[in-house]
Amino acid sequence: MGSILLPHLKSGWHVDQAIMSEEDRLVVIRFGEDGDENCMTMDETLYKIAERVKNFAVIYLCDKIQVPDFNAMYELYDPVTVMFFFRNKHMMCDFGTGNNNKLNWVLEDKQEMIDILETIYRGAKKGRGLVVSPKDYSTRHRY
Repeated sequence: MGSILLPHLKSGWHVDQAIMSEEDRLVVIRFGEDGDENCMTMDETLYKIAERVKNFAVIYLCDKIQVPDFNAMYELYDPVTVMFFFRNKHMMCDFGTGNNNKLNWVLEDKQEMIDILETIYRGAKKGRGLVVSPKDYSTRHRY
């Protein structure tokens, strides 16, 4: 359901434009395969929070099979990957997992996702390129 209602980036050009054109909000892109169960679960979470975060974040989806342009550059090997950009800059977040470049697991808790986006946005507005997640995910279970 979520993947139908959130905007899709259909080409590398569209991804670049989404990242470059947003001046004041955090750009959140979910990379993955639209039909993948993990992506569908994540998309549902993202869809449910999209309205609540619209003042400071915009959420897009990108099917990495349809748009393979970034698979190597962003190391998109996981079933679902969420990345964050602010003013054309990749924003990193320390989730306690050892991978600061992206969120690469399914997060179903809407408030946790909102907290993460707010934390990254606040850090980005202060000029930081790396922020610390409001929660440590080092002990989370892999799917």
